[in-house]
Amino acid sequence: MDKILKVNTRTNDIRWQACSADALRLGGRSLIAHLALMEIDPNCDPLGHRNKFILAAGLLGDTNVTTAGRYSVGGKSPLTGGVKEASVGGSAGRRMARLGLRAVVLEDVPDNPQTKILVVSKDKAEIITAPEYKNLAVSASLHRLRDQFGEDAGAICVGPAGEMTMAGAGVATTDKTGVQIRFAGRGGMGAVMGSKGIKAIVFDDTGASPAEFYDRKALNAANKKLVQLLMDDPKTENRHNYGTPAVLAVCNALGILPTRNFSEGQFDQVDAISGETIAELIDQRGGMGRKGQPCIEGCVIQCSNVFPDPEGQATVASLQYENIALLGSNCGISDIDAIAELNSLCNEVGLDAIETGAAIGVAMEAGVIPFGDAHGAKDLIRQALQGTPLGRVIGNGVVITGKVFGVRRVPAVRGQAIPAYDPRSLKGIGVTYVTSPMGADHTAGNALELASSMDPRSPEGQVEASRQLQLRAAILDSLGVCLFIRPAFVKKPDLFAELLNARHAFNLTFEDVQQMGVQCLATERAFNKKAGLNTERCDVPEFMRYEPLPPYNTVFDISNAEMKKIWTVEPIQNQF
Repeated sequence: MDKILKVNTRTNDIRWQACSADALRLGGRSLIAHLALMEIDPNCDPLGHRNKFILAAGLLGDTNVTTAGRYSVGGKSPLTGGVKEASVGGSAGRRMARLGLRAVVLEDVPDNPQTKILVVSKDKAEIITAPEYKNLAVSASLHRLRDQFGEDAGAICVGPAGEMTMAGAGVATTDKTGVQIRFAGRGGMGAVMGSKGIKAIVFDDTGASPAEFYDRKALNAANKKLVQLLMDDPKTENRHNYGTPAVLAVCNALGILPTRNFSEGQFDQVDAISGETIAELIDQRGGMGRKGQPCIEGCVIQCSNVFPDPEGQATVASLQYENIALLGSNCGISDIDAIAELNSLCNEVGLDAIETGAAIGVAMEAGVIPFGDAHGAKDLIRQALQGTPLGRVIGNGVVITGKVFGVRRVPAVRGQAIPAYDPRSLKGIGVTYVTSPMGADHTAGNALELASSMDPRSPEGQVEASRQLQLRAAILDSLGVCLFIRPAFVKKPDLFAELLNARHAFNLTFEDVQQMGVQCLATERAFNKKAGLNTERCDVPEFMRYEPLPPYNTVFDISNAEMKKIWTVEPIQNQF
């Protein structure tokens, strides 16, 4: 796994490049940060010639370590204006890594855009013109790709939103079975990929030589420890039975569930959309409904689902907490079938459900449609598919929607929609939104996991906690593993070094691995600084400092001066 594939989308020139010594020790998010700082003009137009779309495998991407095989996409974000990374599971990442690829980089933009597919196989890469894929919905695109290139190939694609370069567009993939549609959703990376004229990338690892691990026996032993720690953790069984919707009731009780455009923190009809209700409906309806599904081969947590309609036909796979909250309670919608349909529509158009749900909530506050109007919300997403002026407004995200309709309550930090955790009553995540190079992204350091061990509504200790959480996220994203395996590393942080040393012969200590996270975040901040992003002026939305959030009537009251200290404090040694 030591090559980088570079593709000029204007000239169709394809070249293979050996990894530099620095790049060989990086993966996933940390490799994207490195390549962005080295190769992308920070002042470029995110949808222009000088930006690059980077697809990067994790450092454990070609192994059978549980949840490994996730990949990251990144570049300069059309939403935040800074560097952005989004990771996802599915089947493409491991196949990419097993082809010996550390990264694929799409450069430039075509003079005369055509719908094209990049196909990568053993020692070969080619660009195929594929007009039949133009403006094809995501599920149809992925099914056609499987039919054309084989079910064992891994593929990623953008939907019509990406092709129209809507800033809320994500990058889609599927699991090995072709049932689940997964998204690297945050930051508008689908628009960046779409701007390159590349509808899809296919990885066929047929005939690829098995990876040469430094110590396969030690790697298997370390993975066995990891799996046992996860199986012993009660969170694993909970996630297996209920998936991420399990936290919906928890977030409602904490008063952080976005409700009616972030005007409240609790939803009066929460039981109708809870994880328990979803699990019961899956069991009752049967048919294609499934709980406890893996999104990636070898995952022992298996937190995904297939949500069926009343007749047992699949509506969406997988229905996740953040999407339920932003498309549901945030829009005043309590019909779980309608929420699932909205999620499915976002998937088909290729839009990030978080960004889109936030934009619809703002449109509802503006009176475009009333809160609770599921049919109207579906129409807004369909208009994005059609590319109408109103659809393009929604598809370009919550900030654009707020500006067009003159709404003051716009839930965004650094141009990106706030996910399903209101920072007024979960203050640690507010620190993450403001100080992370990623902007408002819960995956950059989610303070929800600390809500039971520290007062989430108190400002005390939140800056230090956010720093530690952000380091964790950067490390896990660089390894190419799921954030949900962090409980095992909290108990045994030395496992990081064991896994990496066995795979790559790095001879690392845990402190070295921790420094990897520190360096990743520092590189991202360096890019953002060169891009002109003023971290001192970044803050939560003004209304969150002045408008108390029911039911606890809290505001976000951690000062910018306090948050500025986050990167001057040393990380807690020997803790993860």
